[in-house]
Amino acid sequence: MSAVKGLAGDTIWYGLSSIVGRLISYLLVPLYTEVFHPGEYGIVTELYAYTAFLYPIFTYGIETAYFRYANKDPDREPELFNLATTLMILTSSLLASLLYLFGKDLAIWLEYPGKEMVFYWLATVLAVDAVTSVPFARLRFRKKAKKFALIRFFNISFAVFLNLFFLVFCLNIYNGVWFPQLQSFMLEHFDFAFKAKYVFLSNLISNSLLILLLIKEYDGFKLTFNLKKIVPVLLYAAPLLFMGLAGVTNEMLSRALLKFWLPDGYYPNLTSMDALGIFGACYKLSVFMMLGIQAFRYAAEPFFFSNADNKESPALFAKVMTGFTIFNTFIFVAISLNLEVIGMLFLRNPIYREGLFIVPILLMGYLFNGIYYNLSVWYKLTDRTIFGALITIFGALITIGLNFVLIPLMGYFGSSLVTFASFFSMVVVSYLLGKKYYPVPYNVLRILSYVVLSSLQVYAFYQIDTGHWISNFLIRNLGVLLFLIAAYLAERRHLKGRVVFGLKIP
Repeated sequence: MSAVKGLAGDTIWYGLSSIVGRLISYLLVPLYTEVFHPGEYGIVTELYAYTAFLYPIFTYGIETAYFRYANKDPDREPELFNLATTLMILTSSLLASLLYLFGKDLAIWLEYPGKEMVFYWLATVLAVDAVTSVPFARLRFRKKAKKFALIRFFNISFAVFLNLFFLVFCLNIYNGVWFPQLQSFMLEHFDFAFKAKYVFLSNLISNSLLILLLIKEYDGFKLTFNLKKIVPVLLYAAPLLFMGLAGVTNEMLSRALLKFWLPDGYYPNLTSMDALGIFGACYKLSVFMMLGIQAFRYAAEPFFFSNADNKESPALFAKVMTGFTIFNTFIFVAISLNLEVIGMLFLRNPIYREGLFIVPILLMGYLFNGIYYNLSVWYKLTDRTIFGALITIFGALITIGLNFVLIPLMGYFGSSLVTFASFFSMVVVSYLLGKKYYPVPYNVLRILSYVVLSSLQVYAFYQIDTGHWISNFLIRNLGVLLFLIAAYLAERRHLKGRVVFGLKIP
């Protein structure tokens, strides 16, 4: 049980960096949906989708491979750090150079002629992310969750500050609202026609500071290249590259290709880029589920590896899965039943709220993504990462095929269904294979009961619409309370005598 408490403690710190930091950045969504027309926000959505595809190519699983071999032989950690960091520096420099070389052609191909500078910025962001991925992994390996959290938090907060500087301060000067004496300067230098570029510039500046913030983690580093020692690491990491690409396909393909696959005139009053902007903004509302899962992932990977040799680890992993599911089904219910209010708060332009109905589907999809990550322990601990790649590729093929079919038929609603279908299918396949290679006594019936109960509760309470948001808010949060009561009654015997959120459960 102390191991689970340790996991929970680390998750809190990683959660602070991920959840609290992202919640701060999430406050930009009202700004974006007010400053940007849906078509402009579609640019941000699309280019970040392409960046997400490139990230696993830049990092190609080295972070997880470093964890695996450092935990196998902690005495070799400095050597592994040198090898992994050297690889990141060499390959990210090469890949970024290729993007610089073909940036102009990419801009034309993706229908952004004359805007190649943004592609150069994003190439630099990717290179910095790759080079700093191993120092961040070292912080996690050394259990320095607090330092990890503070650096991430600063990085995100500074990016938010820069966004506010460009899109509030500079834009208001440009419009003559603030400091009219500076308007002529801003009219000459502020790019009003392509305001979206300042989102990427803010990312570039804030990410570049990461190298300075992580400088102490490079103590003792020297460029090291030993082919004999690198090959095993690369062989372990190679399937993770394909897994990463397939995973990004599951998450980002619809946002990358919606404007190409959506028929002209599908939405009578919207262009394809408008639809992409609405889809991207509503996708943001699934951020709470996504960030909770990300925080869990940061803590879980070292937790799984450090408990690999524990005889009780299968039972331990089963408890973690159950607790994870209970917590995240609550998040699903709480967000889904409050979407009307959340939409008013964060999607300032009402046109963006047209897509709110897809959010519960996306939330449930990401819940299954988190369940899949829990299940992935079996192939990581048995060094069968090839299975992880194959499962994720299977999910990606489902994503590609169903998006191709459903986007022309259902628009972005079809894409949200595909997100759920892909992650659910991966969970089923991984669970069946895991039973053979690394059996874990998951309480499947208990887990499914929470998934079904939460889904039915959201559906039932959404049928109630009084026509006024306040009464809807009160009635739907009764559903949230009922879910909590049901979960408490079901788990009371497991929680008896334990302290939860400072309260001792009787």
